[in-house]
Amino acid sequence: MSTATAGGAAEPGRVTPVQANNKDEKNKKKKSITGTRLWVAGIFLLPALVLLGALVVYPIGYSVYRSLFDASGDGFVGLDNYHEMFSDDATMTAIKNNIIWVIVAPSVATALGLIFAVLTERVRWGTAFKLVVFMPMAISMLAAGIIFRLVYEADPDRGVANAIWVSVHDTFKESPPFPGAHPRPDAGLTESSNGSFTTDATAKAGTPVSLPLVGAKRGDVTGAQDAKAAKPEPGKVTGTVWFDFTKGDLGEHNVLDKGEKALADVKIEAVKDGKVVATTTTRADGTYTLPAKADGAELRLPAWNFGQPYNGVDWLGPSLVTPAIIGSYVWIWAGFAMVLIAAGLAGVPRELLEAARMDGANEWQVFRRVTVPLLAPVLSVVAVTLMINVLKIFDLVYIIAPQTSQDEANVLALQLYQSSFGTDVNQGVGSAIAVFLLVFVLPVMFFNIRRMRRESRR
Repeated sequence: MSTATAGGAAEPGRVTPVQANNKDEKNKKKKSITGTRLWVAGIFLLPALVLLGALVVYPIGYSVYRSLFDASGDGFVGLDNYHEMFSDDATMTAIKNNIIWVIVAPSVATALGLIFAVLTERVRWGTAFKLVVFMPMAISMLAAGIIFRLVYEADPDRGVANAIWVSVHDTFKESPPFPGAHPRPDAGLTESSNGSFTTDATAKAGTPVSLPLVGAKRGDVTGAQDAKAAKPEPGKVTGTVWFDFTKGDLGEHNVLDKGEKALADVKIEAVKDGKVVATTTTRADGTYTLPAKADGAELRLPAWNFGQPYNGVDWLGPSLVTPAIIGSYVWIWAGFAMVLIAAGLAGVPRELLEAARMDGANEWQVFRRVTVPLLAPVLSVVAVTLMINVLKIFDLVYIIAPQTSQDEANVLALQLYQSSFGTDVNQGVGSAIAVFLLVFVLPVMFFNIRRMRRESRR
């Protein structure tokens, strides 16, 4: 076989380097960057692309299209639905609440997660504590909503939050002894405008003054001592306060009958010329004693004796319903934040922390100037994830907020549901809210994508 022609042309059947390079270029154009042929990659991606188009792209496109039509879907109204959305008080309340959610809920949940993650490294039962904090993540939003609807129940006998709050309040402030009690109309006491009762006659030292009452709750007098008739004391005003009622109401009115119960801890004031000159409290047997300065004074039972007991806070009322629901959300998601931050904390170089301590930094300075900056990427992931999550919050608000305060707790996802499927159905407005919610979410999503790209370049 010959090698080459005199002019340098390639022999028949021999591939020159230039031809080989051209062939390689053609093969490269037919393959993807992973070395796979493009049509093979397309076949594998096709199912995912079809699902993505059917479940994401088409709904978004149809929502934008539907937002330009009226409630029936037949009449084109342009941007009127958006104008109606921003002129509706309920929607504006929802937007305001969503902004509160985005600022407060992720911040509090991330802060608690950071605190829990740092502290669990220093406690003996850190793993068990993490398990307990993370456990609410295993509960569905529906179940959590039902739980917190009961927690925030107004009745202290049923709602845990109010039971704790009332217990703390009653520890520092005395409760009224006999809510709803009052004297009989012919008992010789007159009710004042502020709810107190004052004797018609003035008291005299050495002459007991009886103060019979009715209307006390049976549970408040059950177990009380039998009332005892007060004995006269020279120079002092004495008397008895008792529950003037016997079984079957067979006793004599305004007279201390046998077996009638004493009313203890009732406050009594001696009043002269509109000024209180002496005060006392009834004993367990219902008797009381006032000093000599009470001679010639009118006796007054302050309204406090008969006021209603403190029943706690209206957690689900119009003013507190949103913070209360945010509290339930934090209870669920603080464990999620703790687990992610704890994973990031495990990767923090310990030598940096020890070096800071060797340089004289205290634990707070180490935490603030070393630990937190090193955890900044993880904290960003947690905060952004929670922001996207709270922008779509629906179920907790729908379940926890009672009908009377649901308007004050309204959020965009709930308003979308009510506009599309509620009593006044207008899917044009509902679609406009959906589009606005998507636009609301996009900046957070773009920020998250940029953050992930920066992380991938490192």
